[in-house]
Amino acid sequence: MKPTHLLLPFIFILSLASCKENKDTDVVQDAVEEVSETVADARTPAEKIAMANGIEAWDDVTSLRFTFNVDRGENHYERSWIWYPKQNEVIKKVEGDENDIRYNRNDIDSTLTDTDAAFINDSYWLLAPYKLKWDEGVQFSKPKKTEAPISKDQLWKITATYGDEGGYTPGDAYDFFYDDDYRIREWVYRKANADEPSMMTTWEGYKTMKGLILSTSHKNEDGNFHLYFSDIAIQK
Repeated sequence: MKPTHLLLPFIFILSLASCKENKDTDVVQDAVEEVSETVADARTPAEKIAMANGIEAWDDVTSLRFTFNVDRGENHYERSWIWYPKQNEVIKKVEGDENDIRYNRNDIDSTLTDTDAAFINDSYWLLAPYKLKWDEGVQFSKPKKTEAPISKDQLWKITATYGDEGGYTPGDAYDFFYDDDYRIREWVYRKANADEPSMMTTWEGYKTMKGLILSTSHKNEDGNFHLYFSDIAIQK
């Protein structure tokens, strides 16, 4: 029988090798985490807002259905849409299927301008955190902590200013007020980048659907204006 004391050095060597392997694995893991943190820190506030609202889940979306509602006092208005983003096709739902308006956003003529402008408006309210990453020709201010106009909470603020050319409302500006988790809580719309607000509302009623995090309710300061979304359906 082989003496057991001769096995001890071999076991000790294996133990050292195991420790070295674990140490090397830890070093690699630490390096990966450090790189990930560096990449995350390199993202702009606009990109972080988009990420915090689930933009990574958008790539798998094949269709988005929603109804855009506005209650102003006793008056109610709504529009319903279906968007197929991979084909860039849009359907505006009208009473009676035979009256639906279907078009491709890559091929718009003068008869579709008003319809498409309405779609851009309605979808912007629903998908603004993603638009911050998608839209081109947008200038962003540096983030700063300030008092939000409605809640008076201390929130972060960035301003997105659109270029003077292209789009349906060139030169407009949006002030986004967001918390430390990069979740938008309020915003101010300023037409043509005017100093005075054209509209300001809350961002609330957040819902997570198929990985997308969507704000479904917006109210003004005195509560007599309520813009909200219903019948949201996402297909992947």
